[in-house]
Amino acid sequence: MVQILLVIIYIAFISLGLPDAMLGSAWPSMYGEMGVPVSYAGVISMIIALGTIVSSLQSDRLTRKMGAGMVTALSVAMTAAALFGFSISSSFLSLCLWAVPYGLGAGSVDAALNNYVALHYTSRDMSWLHCMWGVGTIVGPNVMGYALTNGMTWNRGYFYIALLQIVLSALLFLSLPIWKRMDKTRVKAVRSEEAERTEKPLSLKEIFAIPGAKEIMTAFFCYCAVEQTSMLWGSSYMVLHNGISAEKAASFASLFCIGITAGRFVSGFLTMRFSDKQMIRAGQSMIIAGIVILMLPLGDMAAVAGLVMIGLGCAPVYPCIIHSTPACFGPERSQALIGVQMACAYVGTCLMPPLFGLIANHISASLLPVYLLIFAVLMAVMYTMVIKKTRAA
Repeated sequence: MVQILLVIIYIAFISLGLPDAMLGSAWPSMYGEMGVPVSYAGVISMIIALGTIVSSLQSDRLTRKMGAGMVTALSVAMTAAALFGFSISSSFLSLCLWAVPYGLGAGSVDAALNNYVALHYTSRDMSWLHCMWGVGTIVGPNVMGYALTNGMTWNRGYFYIALLQIVLSALLFLSLPIWKRMDKTRVKAVRSEEAERTEKPLSLKEIFAIPGAKEIMTAFFCYCAVEQTSMLWGSSYMVLHNGISAEKAASFASLFCIGITAGRFVSGFLTMRFSDKQMIRAGQSMIIAGIVILMLPLGDMAAVAGLVMIGLGCAPVYPCIIHSTPACFGPERSQALIGVQMACAYVGTCLMPPLFGLIANHISASLLPVYLLIFAVLMAVMYTMVIKKTRAA
């Protein structure tokens, strides 16, 4: 039963990743049709991220009231409705309106499932959980690329993904009895854990006063700035800077997500041999190497290789930071710190891709590697400070 539920959770995380990379892959075909500047992709991304922040902050209350299974099923159903809305949209304003339920649905399922796996499963399972998100981010752009290269519009690509989300949502609703059965077998343990966590809740002021907390939040913020900016603007960078066609760029953009997915699959095995710190360090080094390759004038295939390397580097960082939180800051503080880490991740997702959109629109899209390098280096510096401060503490 435990493994059956884990498979269901993996499927839910695939559904979470399905639409995440689609906007970036389709945007070169969308913005001209709608008569808006290229930077306006950042507006849609920001609306989605704001909805994600709001729903993630409410996820604890909703999960306690309805259970993780129901929250997950309802959230996926909400994103399915939002994607269907994208598929019938013909204006930028309509996309902005449908981005609201998209963000609200994504935040709840992300926070609920991360917390559930952190409480009940291993570090290996956490890495493979985020690998499943990567599977979704590969399928999404490839579906969009298929639609665009076969004479269809971007609306049709979103329609296909909406159908997939509807099927996954139905599967999650059918799995609710399994969630309830598992909750009954774990209810005593969960209640004791909740009592321990809620006995002395930490305020934001207390959380940020913990040695290394501000640095780990900054590192998490920088990581999401790199990941989401690469995902949203990688395709447009290759079109505007390298001269690749929009149709080819839509397919190439999925290679970044392939890097993340393959890396997280391998990371699941590597976590058995290497520590979280070693995995995070290796990931940061590969991110910087990929950005340098992207920056050099080595041709189209080198640019694609650079994006793949950035994706591979991103693979272990997110899950290993989450998993290492109890070891760095203490189990009694980890729940509060992980919650704020997730919020910082969404803030980075909300602000940094739109900021680069403004840079691309008013200066040049060719500055993408420089932009990414700044955040990658800052992330590495902040993580070094975390290690020093938590070791001293």
